[in-house]
Amino acid sequence: MTKPSLPELLHAAVTAVGGTERPGQVAMAEAVEEAIDDGSHLLVQAGTGTGKSLGYLVPALAHGERVVVATATLALQRQLVERDLPRTVESLHPLLRRRPEFAMLKGRSNYLCLHRLHEGVPQDEEEGLFDQFEAAAPTSKLGQDLLRVRDWADETETGDRDDLTPGISDRAWAQVSVSSRECLGASKCAYGAECFAEMARERAKLAEVVVTNHALLAIDAIEGAPVLPQHEVLIVDEAHELVSRVTGVATGELTPGQVNRAVRRAAKLVNEKAADQLQTAAEGFERLMELALPGRLEEIPEDLGYALMALRDACRTVISGIGATRDKSVQDEDAVRKQALASVENVHDVAERITNGSEWDVVWYERHDRFGASLRVAPMSVSGLLREKLFADRSVVLTSATLKLGGDFNGVGASLGLAPEGTEGDDVPQWKGIDVGSPFDYRKQGILYVAKHLARPARDGDRADMLDELTELIQAAGGRTLGLFSSMRGAQLAAEELRSRIPEFPILLQGEETLGELIKNFAADPKTCLFGTLSLWQGVDVPGPSCQLVVMDKIPFPRPDDPLMSARQKAVEDAGGNGFMAVAATHAALLMAQGAGRLVRASGDRGVVAVLDQRLATARYGSYLKASLPDFWFTTDRNQVRKSLAAIDAAAQQTEDAGAVGGGGGPPPPPTAPASPELTRSSDRPRTAQGPGTGAGVPGPGQRAARLGPPDAVRAVRRAAVRPPPCRGWSRRRRGSARRPRCAAGATHGRPRA
Repeated sequence: MTKPSLPELLHAAVTAVGGTERPGQVAMAEAVEEAIDDGSHLLVQAGTGTGKSLGYLVPALAHGERVVVATATLALQRQLVERDLPRTVESLHPLLRRRPEFAMLKGRSNYLCLHRLHEGVPQDEEEGLFDQFEAAAPTSKLGQDLLRVRDWADETETGDRDDLTPGISDRAWAQVSVSSRECLGASKCAYGAECFAEMARERAKLAEVVVTNHALLAIDAIEGAPVLPQHEVLIVDEAHELVSRVTGVATGELTPGQVNRAVRRAAKLVNEKAADQLQTAAEGFERLMELALPGRLEEIPEDLGYALMALRDACRTVISGIGATRDKSVQDEDAVRKQALASVENVHDVAERITNGSEWDVVWYERHDRFGASLRVAPMSVSGLLREKLFADRSVVLTSATLKLGGDFNGVGASLGLAPEGTEGDDVPQWKGIDVGSPFDYRKQGILYVAKHLARPARDGDRADMLDELTELIQAAGGRTLGLFSSMRGAQLAAEELRSRIPEFPILLQGEETLGELIKNFAADPKTCLFGTLSLWQGVDVPGPSCQLVVMDKIPFPRPDDPLMSARQKAVEDAGGNGFMAVAATHAALLMAQGAGRLVRASGDRGVVAVLDQRLATARYGSYLKASLPDFWFTTDRNQVRKSLAAIDAAAQQTEDAGAVGGGGGPPPPPTAPASPELTRSSDRPRTAQGPGTGAGVPGPGQRAARLGPPDAVRAVRRAAVRPPPCRGWSRRRRGSARRPRCAAGATHGRPRA
């Protein structure tokens, strides 16, 4: 039988999921196939709407070797396992003549522990274990969560926390789960044969495609002990998050509460001398932490060094003695001992790491109003680790909508440990980067507006002019605003001020509800605005008329006092490089690219990305940042952007009104006269709009794209729409010309203003 071609396979898969083949998706699939076949590495930038999951799944399944797919978010993991993979496998079966198995694998603490559920939880303050079901009042939230878990345990086949809906609190889940260090091991546990985590690992060993997360991928690379099954191909989706997730896994922390917890857990399991030694060391560490001031420790202070060495040595003594002492009064001693050992080992490892004083580590104090002071240590860079562990002995494909920063892949490549593309060498991983584009026409669907007239933002200063600008933009847009702030304080101040200024537009604020509820409410009411910080820059997917204005209060550079970022920047400068561009500007470019990507999520979306920071238009690094963003039509004209927002709002309202007249759920009624092509909204037909702000409304929730209703509404939108400002190249002697000139960007201009 002839081997099916990649285009045949891709066509079958796309048809099965109800999609449409796109040139970018085809280009991506071909590049992935080539990289897998020759064992090389690939970075693929694939814009929103490309269909990148099929772009890598189809060639990976066709190859026939085991593939690990690592993602950053739960949403994408579930999409792959519950939708994309089942449909793709079934659609490819007639062509491949096989049904590849697939499985999801997570860290052990994501699975229900039957030992914890049935035998109880080791109690810190008392001997043995306690029954969490008896300890929690049945009427309390914790008690209700635990009872629901017990019922769910009899039904679930996976034990995966994410399969429990609705979910439960972290506190409740901690009562019925264990970390890998706390686990007794399948051979020693009475429930080992039924263990959900062990069954997940067994399924992964038999699967051809294993879907996991960045954190588990990092643990597999850092700890040496293999967590993932052996594989020939690694695909990292949402790859812009990988460095951050690996850094998080490689970061250690010590707090007085954590150390005291280890003391309590070990007290009954070692002799009195060892317990007293650990208690004394813990008290000395706690006294120092009470006086700790936030900031980086370029040199470890002498008193802290002594305290950490005392803590390290005491932990070592306890670890050696914890297996020699047996206390028959302790119920289920193995579980208690395992939990105590995990706590003490963690304290020992962090204390030893800091006292060893590696030049590649950054150490700093943090202070939190609620949790007090903590001592943290993180790697200066994870690029060497990734180069050594990630790109050896397998083909690696990394993909995201934001990998090409400042016009090339070298910035992201360097953070991953890759030399500039095309660099030759025996130990240099060979890779190439491709940008397969996006199916969206960004220049016709969106405007990038920079408020150049605003004062340069000062750190943590009040910005009255910014709040005035934000107010006017929201009023012009009719609400429909996602506000992305560089700090939580900035988001809170803006929400408080605008709630009093424009009460007709509800302002939702991150932290006042769960993120899921906030996004749900934001999408449901077009007049609503949503303000927040980091997780909103990357975690919001709201296509349609509810999000037609995305505002960034300022360029999201890392804080100058961020210990890790400032240390990385200084290291680049000491090596003769440009630390600001390599670290701060790259960090900002990545966040801005992700934030700007919240605007256009579907082919019918229109809107404005407004950056309320003049530096994007005036600073030398502004061109680098703009080159990292989608290719929106650019302006600094405040009047024009307000008119464009008003036009987009009017069109959206017309669509909403037509939908309400038609019954709310279906598309609006067709117009009595043909609408012009530029005012037609269809995901299946190209748009020929002259420029941003001239398009019609966006389909409402659950609607197919449709033409606008009554012709008078179309004319109103046309009158409200604004063309780009006159080109400076317009000369007086051409004013009488019958032809209207066009600028270099191809936009038709009107007569110049006086």
